[in-house]
Amino acid sequence: MRYLLLLTLLLPSLVSAAAQGMDDARHLLGRAGLGASPRQIIEFSGLSRVQAVDRLLATTHHAALTPPPEWVSEAITPRHVLRDMSPDERKDFEHRERQRGLQLRGWWLQEMLGTPSPLTERMTLFWHNHFVSGQHKVRQPQLLYQQNALLRRHATGNFAELLHAVAKDPAMLIYLDSASNRKDQPNENFAREVMELFTLGEGHYGEQDIRDAARAFTGWSVDPDNGEFRWRPAQHDMGEKTVLGHSGNLTGDEVLDLLLAQPATADFIVAKLWREFVSPGPANPQERRERAQVAARFRASAYDLETALRALFLTRSFWAASNRGTLLKSPVDLVVGTIRQFEIPVSNPLPLVTVTTQLGQNLFAPPNVKGWPGGTAWINSQTLLGRKQFAERVFRADGMPRLEHPAQGDRPTATAMATSPGDQRGMPRTPYEIVVDADGWLASLPGSASPSEIERFVLARPPAGTLPVDARGRELLRLLALDPAYQLR
Repeated sequence: MRYLLLLTLLLPSLVSAAAQGMDDARHLLGRAGLGASPRQIIEFSGLSRVQAVDRLLATTHHAALTPPPEWVSEAITPRHVLRDMSPDERKDFEHRERQRGLQLRGWWLQEMLGTPSPLTERMTLFWHNHFVSGQHKVRQPQLLYQQNALLRRHATGNFAELLHAVAKDPAMLIYLDSASNRKDQPNENFAREVMELFTLGEGHYGEQDIRDAARAFTGWSVDPDNGEFRWRPAQHDMGEKTVLGHSGNLTGDEVLDLLLAQPATADFIVAKLWREFVSPGPANPQERRERAQVAARFRASAYDLETALRALFLTRSFWAASNRGTLLKSPVDLVVGTIRQFEIPVSNPLPLVTVTTQLGQNLFAPPNVKGWPGGTAWINSQTLLGRKQFAERVFRADGMPRLEHPAQGDRPTATAMATSPGDQRGMPRTPYEIVVDADGWLASLPGSASPSEIERFVLARPPAGTLPVDARGRELLRLLALDPAYQLR
């Protein structure tokens, strides 16, 4: 009897210390990264769940390894220079900025493809869709690069520090009109979004809170000649303000601290992380309980993101069979994940910029301040066909028509580069080659992998369709990539 009692007490720790195996390794790497090769899955399969999660978190970094375009260190074009341009000079300037925006997208995709820490890039992309800004309004691509570097620097760090940094980020100040927020004409855009979209979520503040918070943020501006944050005390409203029941001559930083002090903020951020990594939403009491526990740890850690991610990745809900293969891949997930999973060399990332944009995810150009809604919103008749065509081309047989992309020297239209994702009318095209080495990839699998074992490396869940029993090699991979299950992670 004592032996059974001791075994019951030790069982949870024994299970957590056991090697997780191939299926668990693929699940973790697929959710926390951007596609995983057989080599990576095999490497992680010998670790316990705790060891695997700790290794992922220990190997994150805070700066991109891919060298950025040379122009990111150039000074922005001052406002007075823009004002004095002739129509032809303005046209040439706008063309150059669009080209730089295209190069910036290609640079980030290249970093995603080659990063040794895909969790870092997934979290950078997560924050890019949380603290939204876009090229069509910010315009200066140097500022978008600086914001991207900021998001990566804090990607798995401290959310409170990230919030304060983003609130003074020039790209954000321009995008949400904080740069023009003055005491005599307070602009409420940032105040509203910082409460609704960045911290508390709807229902946890009132209109008066927004009005007074906007007054607290007056004086935060951008120098139009160099694009740097500028504090303008003469434009700051020094009057008394009341935000969330706290009154005084509140500053912008004090308002942010008041938002961070609200329990709703940790709940809101963890709810978004839950949808990103676990499931579309708590479907049962256990998920609701575990999500609340993660939020409590997040809040108790003073908003340490590594603490929140570790707690989330070690919940039962994260590993539950019912939650595997339930999240729809974003266009970046699909494209970058395919390239990384099948270890396809890419010398020029610009073709992939067009692919992800046509599928609905134009980096540095989210559709609106709420970002990409994700989930089933990724799928419509056009994007579903585009996803199928992408798989067909990557796994195509010899002689199949090549996919096309915009040539770097061509002139993308304003519609293609700066408006709604997926709208690529007028985008110039040239052919390119990205094809999986099916034989080489299959040879990297352990032993003589059977078709069912190959399925487990490729898919997050069993295929929806019935595969021909005689399917082998490239044809088997093509059929798996065309199965609806391949769209899930």
